[in-house]
Amino acid sequence: MANHDSSKKRIRQTKTRRAHNRYYAKTARNAVRALRNMTDKAEAAARLPKVESMLDRLASKKAISKNKASNLKSKLALLVNKLG
Repeated sequence: MANHDSSKKRIRQTKTRRAHNRYYAKTARNAVRALRNMTDKAEAAARLPKVESMLDRLASKKAISKNKASNLKSKLALLVNKLG
């Protein structure tokens, strides 16, 4: 267990940040999953910018990597364009 006050504080901060990051990452994963399951092109095209924004925000906060966000956005854009 931690002996220094600073290390105890670091443990508290890490726990809080992890919970925060996990919540928003899970929310984004659910949004991506919902977008992938859509069959209507107009509805999916309307939802795509919101999901991309979520992914960009997660990447900027370093909850996920920039490359992962970019890859997801690319795949989702291709998927929405294929819908017909």
